[in-house]
Amino acid sequence: MGKVKAVLIDLSGTLHIDDDPTPGAVEALARLQALPGLNLKYVTNTTKESKRVLMERLNKVGFTKITEDQVFTSLSAARKLVEDRQLRPFFLVDKKAMEDFHGISQKNPNAVVIGLAPDEFNYENMNKAMRLLHNGAELIAIHKARYFQRKDGPALGPGPFVSALEYATDVSATVVGKPTENFFLSSISGFGCSPQECVMIGDDARDDIGGAQSAGMQGILVRTGKYREHDEKKISPPPFRVVDTFADAVKVVEELL
Repeated sequence: MGKVKAVLIDLSGTLHIDDDPTPGAVEALARLQALPGLNLKYVTNTTKESKRVLMERLNKVGFTKITEDQVFTSLSAARKLVEDRQLRPFFLVDKKAMEDFHGISQKNPNAVVIGLAPDEFNYENMNKAMRLLHNGAELIAIHKARYFQRKDGPALGPGPFVSALEYATDVSATVVGKPTENFFLSSISGFGCSPQECVMIGDDARDDIGGAQSAGMQGILVRTGKYREHDEKKISPPPFRVVDTFADAVKVVEELL
């Protein structure tokens, strides 16, 4: 790969788990932020909270120098898709994330938009979504992660619920966030660099690393968050590097500069 000009960084599971930073992450990120000429973008599939709430969480954890314009979320990408297609969604989205869809009409829904929404995944809501899809509505998956990491262990992501609706209706979801190529390419728009000059750091072999490498980037997989032993063998090509923590990934980036 060429000289690194941009680094994409996953948040949950990579920089932090809930309200705790991963080992050495605060100090390591500060080193990256201090490097001149290096573009940073924080790319996240989180749909359980709005960007405003997410920024509050990052500040609380200790990442005080991350700015809102540096954070690229699947919620933002989903809103743009909804607006471009003039959709009126039935939302299966956490209430803490709904402010990112403020002003979007929900009257006479012609789409189902689904993210991580544990309190919304009940029988009646899923049944309503199924009926809308049977009647011609579009299915939009903000992302399709199988699971994510909490302090108490792995927890179901939205992927299994998206798959349930696909199975029940024969409707294929349009996936917006990671691992789609468009998500990664959109995240570096304006940087003035090629995908080959970008590195992605994340804890999800498929969504973070596999997606980024399919877009032409190089991926560094960290063994924190949702990582499980031998995850690196689940994608082809394998990750550019596999390291223990985000702090170790930063050392790899520093070697490449």
